[in-house]
Amino acid sequence: MAEKAGKGHKAFRIVTTLLIVLVAVVMSILYIFVAPNVRTAEADQKHYLYIHEKDNFEDVLEHLREGDAMVNTGTFSLAARLIRYDKRVRPGKYLLADGMSNLTLIRKLRNGAQEPVKLVINNIRTREQLAALVSRELMTDSASFINMLNNDTVMTGYGLTTATAVTLFIPNTYELYWNTDAGEFMDRMKKEYNRFWTTERIAKASAIPMTAAEVMTLASIIEEETNKRHEYPVIAGLYINRLKIGMPLQACPTIRFALNDYTIKRVLFGHLKTESPYNTYKYKGLPPGPIRLPSIVCIDAVLNHEKHDFLFMTAKESLNGEHNFAKTGEEHMRNARNYQKALDERGIR
Repeated sequence: MAEKAGKGHKAFRIVTTLLIVLVAVVMSILYIFVAPNVRTAEADQKHYLYIHEKDNFEDVLEHLREGDAMVNTGTFSLAARLIRYDKRVRPGKYLLADGMSNLTLIRKLRNGAQEPVKLVINNIRTREQLAALVSRELMTDSASFINMLNNDTVMTGYGLTTATAVTLFIPNTYELYWNTDAGEFMDRMKKEYNRFWTTERIAKASAIPMTAAEVMTLASIIEEETNKRHEYPVIAGLYINRLKIGMPLQACPTIRFALNDYTIKRVLFGHLKTESPYNTYKYKGLPPGPIRLPSIVCIDAVLNHEKHDFLFMTAKESLNGEHNFAKTGEEHMRNARNYQKALDERGIR
């Protein structure tokens, strides 16, 4: 009996030990997968993990170490390998929430559940500025992007020229994924461009008559002329009047663009000699393309321009950014003299 009791006691100890080991293993696995393992410097601030196109699993681990967002990269690595995420790395921008577990993070990364990027295109003058914005917000190389805009074959595919390339980008807020490359971005912008240029807008442009690119080119000049929105349709009507009678636009902003110098406050006679197709003092008609990305408000102001007889404009002597408009050269010269006098009195050269 004693022998049987001893064997039973030994078996009980073995089973108990196995249960303890099993519980310990289960608890360890649970800890590895579900215990909080992500920390951020500030709980109310967003922290992101960026995984590039050619990154492998070791690169992901290095990004986590560099970002100092993970309590224990060792447990993350073990958990990731156990469910084979190390073989399924997907590029993108991923939000790391404070207190996130390894399992939650791995599922997010493995499924490619990225945080969308809200790209705001606004107040852009040059394609270099646009490229810098896009490359800062997306995984798009600025050089590749510029090369596409300057490539005749590529832009022909979008129905544009290298001069009108920037008309593809209608200023607005767009939601994209961070790992969007240059070609994908251009294709998305083409869809947005087609969505913007509705049948109604195209009909209004044709009635002027202008193409979509020409409307945006004129809008870009107007937006550089004034920051007073109520003047947009008036100035649009004035320039359209000039175009219809073959009168040069004589728009000072085109001179600044041609010289690539936006600091010029007072366009002088010497500036007007600049040899450039964008010099609207030397060449009649619209320049080859926009001198900035015009806003939707200004584009629509051209499409819905005011009908009037104004042919001339000059800045008001109050220097408040508004303009005096005139129908005759004589009236315009009076306005111009008042403006020049105001500049002289303030020592503006």
